[in-house]
Amino acid sequence: MPNHKIRPLAELAEIVAGLKAESKTVVHCHGVFDLLHPGHIRHLEAARRFGDVLVVTLTGDDHVNKGPQRPVFNQNLRAESIAALQCVDLVAVNNAATAVQAIQKIRPNFYVKGSEYADSAADLTGKIDDEAKAAIEVGGEIRFTDDITFSSTRLLNSHFPVYPEAADTFLRVMRQRYRADDVIARLRQLREVKVLVVGDAIIDQYNYCSPLGMSPKDVFLVTRYRDSEMFAGGALGAANHLAGFCEAVEIVTCLGTEDSMEDFVRSHLRPNVQPTFFRSPGRTVLKSRFVEPAFFKKMFEVCYLEDGEVPGHVEEQMCNYLEPRLSRYDLVVVADFGHGTVGRRAIELLCERAPFLAVNAQTNSANAGFNLITKYPRADYICIDEPELRLAAADRLGEVSVLITDMASRLRCHKVSITRGAKGAVTYSDEDGFCEVPVFSNKVVDTLGAGDAYLSVTAPCVAKGFPMDLVGLIGNTVGALAVQIIGNRSPVDPVSLYKSLAAMLG
Repeated sequence: MPNHKIRPLAELAEIVAGLKAESKTVVHCHGVFDLLHPGHIRHLEAARRFGDVLVVTLTGDDHVNKGPQRPVFNQNLRAESIAALQCVDLVAVNNAATAVQAIQKIRPNFYVKGSEYADSAADLTGKIDDEAKAAIEVGGEIRFTDDITFSSTRLLNSHFPVYPEAADTFLRVMRQRYRADDVIARLRQLREVKVLVVGDAIIDQYNYCSPLGMSPKDVFLVTRYRDSEMFAGGALGAANHLAGFCEAVEIVTCLGTEDSMEDFVRSHLRPNVQPTFFRSPGRTVLKSRFVEPAFFKKMFEVCYLEDGEVPGHVEEQMCNYLEPRLSRYDLVVVADFGHGTVGRRAIELLCERAPFLAVNAQTNSANAGFNLITKYPRADYICIDEPELRLAAADRLGEVSVLITDMASRLRCHKVSITRGAKGAVTYSDEDGFCEVPVFSNKVVDTLGAGDAYLSVTAPCVAKGFPMDLVGLIGNTVGALAVQIIGNRSPVDPVSLYKSLAAMLG
């Protein structure tokens, strides 16, 4: 194999500098090349004709943004495939999301893309303009080849078992119903939805500790502290997810009077999230988890929280603030983690006045069996997991479909999503009936916040009238992206979702 062509990017950049000093014209191409096909080969051969040396960089595995289960071939195999081509002189893996960094290092005379990128408005990533600018800034220019094109995604979807069997069967049906560009266009229209988020602010802390073993003098585990980081979670995380898709987002929540962490919260909200804080005695809820970093295993958790609803006068202030404003929003999302922010009067107000009400009520170790979706006498969309549904229905073994229809009737709710972990999700509406949506990826880094991401992105979709099978497809795709993010380190990125859907719908 011609592995001598494959070099680290920094080393390749030095080689190119020497070639340019010899007056060689350097051409640079970049891509994922997950499945090398005739379209790629003819593109690279055409690009080679622009100069003397063809350098190809490819996106590293961690930055391939093609949806669950991608890339199919790892970066080493993809690099070997490219290097095997006679027209290619040098190959490097680019460990970045775009080619900008590689262009800046290589400084090519020509940066060459396929004809499908000539219209920058059609580029889902919106990065082709950045790459063209980078090429100009290093003294080069961008060129486009004009030859036959193929879609690696379509070839993989048609001929390779990219997804688990159930997901592959589901997606084949969905490809008959929906076109990727139509779905993405509908998602982009969510920008106009005005959203209010009400719920519990939670600070999630991860303390990374390496286990040392049992104490020789007592019966407890000893660990060595390594590092820690904190995230804006709970309703704060939901607001951040929503803010990627909707232009106007407000969050109403409570922070503590003793240790509010307000500066942290404000600095970890997206710029288009408008926060309104009320103050409740005690500290802002903090959940401190101790995590083994090598395999990302959670060992235990310490919660800092007040047990009970916010004081009556605080709830009154919050309701007085909300009441005249609810009609200004298209969608109200309630992220109720049972830590007191959403009290009885607030629930009554939201259920009576919210124009479109989406609710998630979560149980956790602090309120298991007490914070149930049945607190809400009415909702337009409920999104909870199966254990929460079963607790609310007081039914451990019944058919999920029966529990859903009973709960929908009880809450006067016409649209429902039930997430089921490794079993995927079930969506329901009076018009569409039931749709079972499988998981699209078995790759899981961290499940924290995945359900919140599902709720946050699907709620405006439901409010805008998306069919519920499409809601399930979008929700589980969001979930597949969210479980690859540690905690709420970053919200689900709309471009990642668009590219995933484009790849899955092929």
